[in-house]
Amino acid sequence: MLRSSLRMLAAFAAAATTAANAQSGAWSSKAPMPAPVYEVALAAVGDKVHVIGGSVLGVAGPYHLEYDVAKDTWRARAFLPKGLDHVGVTMLNGKIYTVGGFVATLHRDGQNAAYEYDPASDTWRILPLMKAGRGSVGVAALGGKIHAVGGRNADGNVVATHEVFDPTTSVWKELAPLPHARDHTATVAIDGKLHVIGGRTGASTDKTDLHDIYDPATDTWTSGPPLPTPRSGLAATVYQDMILVIGGELPPNTFAQNEAYDPKTRSWRALAPMPEGRHGTGAAVSGNNVYVAGGSLKPGNRGLTNELIVFTFP
Repeated sequence: MLRSSLRMLAAFAAAATTAANAQSGAWSSKAPMPAPVYEVALAAVGDKVHVIGGSVLGVAGPYHLEYDVAKDTWRARAFLPKGLDHVGVTMLNGKIYTVGGFVATLHRDGQNAAYEYDPASDTWRILPLMKAGRGSVGVAALGGKIHAVGGRNADGNVVATHEVFDPTTSVWKELAPLPHARDHTATVAIDGKLHVIGGRTGASTDKTDLHDIYDPATDTWTSGPPLPTPRSGLAATVYQDMILVIGGELPPNTFAQNEAYDPKTRSWRALAPMPEGRHGTGAAVSGNNVYVAGGSLKPGNRGLTNELIVFTFP
């Protein structure tokens, strides 16, 4: 009788664990990239995921790979006009925009360049320059414009600069600066607001849990619920009406955390962590999946990977 009860309890516990895991999502692997690259940027247009820029052996390259979701295959696309890593990226009206970036490690010479990529013609267009160079800048599309927030300047200092680019006029304009200067953040737009989450205020060990929310209607910032696990070097995306903040680093470790923020309830929850911690990667959504490619499994440029992993939520 006791053994039967114990078996029933064990089965109940296993079922409860399985149900809990299902509610937090699951990760799987897809075809790896042709080569390992870190400090990349990701953007998805339809069923194609683009991996842009990045660094190999400490030198930034003009890399541009495209993953076909339906075929599970990779192909090379038109190179970025300049070799850059730590570029900010977003998508607007079917086109991909990149902003800023560094030319080499460690955070060397933040750039003021901006580019527009048209997947239909596989071509890049050089856009007007930002006021000053910045790498590891947070970039998101909001209200038909491209916001570039924070980052690290050519002197290696974090900044609070907030510029916005209007593709219809090709003009950059300065807006209310970020309340706390930092870079390597998770920056996304959702429900008409811009969210800048986590990041670092200086060295890679200067992690923060800050969550600043920008309202374009009033050109003002307010504080949001802090990131549960303070970290920097983040990948982020909007998925199923949530902000996903994935990975990051804090030497001597990297983070596997996958934490989601719901702007409607103003609350955070933990989702299924990545199989391994990583940073220097990005996240992009196609269909019902979140794609995370490349990066480093260890802090800095150690443990480079060409893995493509995919997160799916019930």
